[in-house]
Amino acid sequence: MATSAPTRDADAKAPRAPKKEPTDERRQWWRSRLWRFDDQASPYAYIAPFFLVFGAFGLYPLLYTGWIALHRVEMTGLDSAEWVGWDNFDTILHDPEFWTSVSNTFLIGIISTVPQLLMALGIAHLLNYRLRASTFWRTVILTPYATSVASAALVFALVFRADGGLLNWTLGLVGFDPVNWANGHWTSKLAISVIVIWRWTGYNALIYLAAMQAVPADLYEAASLDGASRWQQFRKVTIPSLRPTILFTIVISTIGSLQLFGEPLLLEGGALGATGGNENQYETLSIYLYNYGWNLGHLGPAAAVAWAMLALLLLIAAANWIVGRFARTSAVRPGAPS
Repeated sequence: MATSAPTRDADAKAPRAPKKEPTDERRQWWRSRLWRFDDQASPYAYIAPFFLVFGAFGLYPLLYTGWIALHRVEMTGLDSAEWVGWDNFDTILHDPEFWTSVSNTFLIGIISTVPQLLMALGIAHLLNYRLRASTFWRTVILTPYATSVASAALVFALVFRADGGLLNWTLGLVGFDPVNWANGHWTSKLAISVIVIWRWTGYNALIYLAAMQAVPADLYEAASLDGASRWQQFRKVTIPSLRPTILFTIVISTIGSLQLFGEPLLLEGGALGATGGNENQYETLSIYLYNYGWNLGHLGPAAAVAWAMLALLLLIAAANWIVGRFARTSAVRPGAPS
């Protein structure tokens, strides 16, 4: 009788199953975790360079200046500091020259800011209409802003020279006596204001121009249909629409006037420029700080002046916030037509 022969390798053990790799679910879980971490951490990584640079060149100098303001530190001995508390602030607040520099700063700021913004508003209004070669004219009015403050101040110093200056030569042609611009209390402030006006009017004009181009054209069309002239459209449509921008430029110009340094320093140059004139007639807060820190070498009072300037800037910012809030609430009052 025939029997079935055993198959080959019948008694051999079955091959071991390969080791299981991590499941797809576990891979998906890790990928999800990494994606969430990347989604949450990437924005912080992108903005980290700004905060690192700000901390190194903004926050640290500010805090270190505050530390110096509370100590007696001399330029000749930076390693030795003596705690004096509020003595440095008391020193500058009881110094008549400090209050002279404060009044000079605000007077120059008013003389330069008001004409500057009015001229910038008028120039922007002209550029807002269709003009030939409008890009050329916009570039021309921005050229003074691109000029360095040192170059502009040196050129205007030659213009306002007492002997041989271009302005006095022009006045002589029409029969006027020469004016000592730098030594007069008001003429020196006027000379510095002219430099500031020349340099910053075009910059503010372009800001106003950008804001004007954002005003809806429907408002002008409606005003034109109502019979409003261009001047009435400017007063009733353009100015109210530019109110936030005007407040912004006022604050920026005021902050810039508090930081005036190159213009008064180079008006006469030398020792007189570093002290704001022979009678401190055009000494600004920045010149006062420079004189204390570099000419006299007293870093403690100089740091106190820097913090006093910061306090004034914060007051100006607070005033801007109050005025802006009042303007917004008065523009849209309950019950008033929108």
